[in-house]
Amino acid sequence: MRINRIINQQNIHLPNGESNTELEEIDLNLIDPLIQKYKFKQGNLIPLLQGVQDIFGYLPADSFAKLNQDVGIELSAMYGVATFYSQFRLNPVGKNIIKVCHGTACHVQNASKITEAIMDSLKIKDGETTEDNLFTLESVACLGCCSLAPVMMIGDETYGKLDGKKSVKVIKTIKIQEAKLAKE
Repeated sequence: MRINRIINQQNIHLPNGESNTELEEIDLNLIDPLIQKYKFKQGNLIPLLQGVQDIFGYLPADSFAKLNQDVGIELSAMYGVATFYSQFRLNPVGKNIIKVCHGTACHVQNASKITEAIMDSLKIKDGETTEDNLFTLESVACLGCCSLAPVMMIGDETYGKLDGKKSVKVIKTIKIQEAKLAKE
């Protein structure tokens, strides 16, 4: 069954006592106020998942077990929603999320060349995170900046009228800034 494959891949702590460990320790107590806020509200699944992701940056596998135990939401329901909606992440993401627009205006302006250049530069595939956890690359349907096509966003910054070289230059600039911050 698909849910069992996902649970096994995520190394989740199941309510029945079976246990594995996540790659990094997380403090699940951080979501207690969120649980208290939504525990008895109808339609609480998406707000709970959004809140957990706001806290951790992704949906840690152990958070599913905690929500199951504390709120009573079925694991299959949580994983169903988390895997259906693209806003949810089951794995940690990089410090900088690179969103390359592939909407119509960007597509006809060769957005795929931008994505390819970034993949070559960072040595990752679309949807992956660099080994140093600095960047995650995501192709998105539309960023709403059609007049700047082709466009990408990194964090809250929008970069338009790009080509492969310009997009890689932006990323290299961010790498340099991050290296300087790490030295301070």
